[in-house]
Amino acid sequence: MKHRIFIVEDDLKIAQLLAGTLEKYQYEVAIIQDFDRVVEECNAYNPHLVLLDINLPVYDGYYWCRQLRQHTMCPIIFISARSGDMDQVFALENGGDDFITKPFHYEIVLAKIKSHLRRSFGEYSPNQSERMIASGDLTLYIERMTLQKGKEEIPLQKKECVILELLMGESPKVVSRERLLEELWDDQSFVDENTLNVNMARVRKKLTDYDVRSWIETVRGAGYRFMPESEA
Repeated sequence: MKHRIFIVEDDLKIAQLLAGTLEKYQYEVAIIQDFDRVVEECNAYNPHLVLLDINLPVYDGYYWCRQLRQHTMCPIIFISARSGDMDQVFALENGGDDFITKPFHYEIVLAKIKSHLRRSFGEYSPNQSERMIASGDLTLYIERMTLQKGKEEIPLQKKECVILELLMGESPKVVSRERLLEELWDDQSFVDENTLNVNMARVRKKLTDYDVRSWIETVRGAGYRFMPESEA
């Protein structure tokens, strides 16, 4: 499997040099295109690792790291010309996994990327405990936030993954609205009644968009039930 690397760097020359080096080592690479849409582009690409600068247009890397952590648990490595101790502390406290100071040696970048991917997805990862749920030709990889249909990978946002984890894990049982709310939001008292409906609609749309024949049934007065393709 080729690992996907997402580069969030506003110096195009550095970003292209990084991408070219990584591609030589058989990584797939995407470079940010719109600094207003870092989260959207990252979700669409569904990377295994993110390289993130601190000094960026619009918002800084600390902000974007916090936003990304709401959607992905993949390794995030900061790459920045800032070299102060507090810069590295802020990077780690805001959700980063490592910090590389510019100017850097590509060998160090490659070694750190390889190390983090090995820990997250490779020989040092707890593969035996990786949480996954299989149903027909669907496999939900919970830590990766990915739904695999045959050979196709469907990227999921955090709440979409939580919903599918609960429904697929309990199928064919019904999962109550109350339990879904408890898992999706820490404090239900601040959640609008329609919020769950909106999130459920997004999951259903994603299944439809990717031509997944399994579906989610609404059980009036009780909750929701995942219906595998064989029963749909």
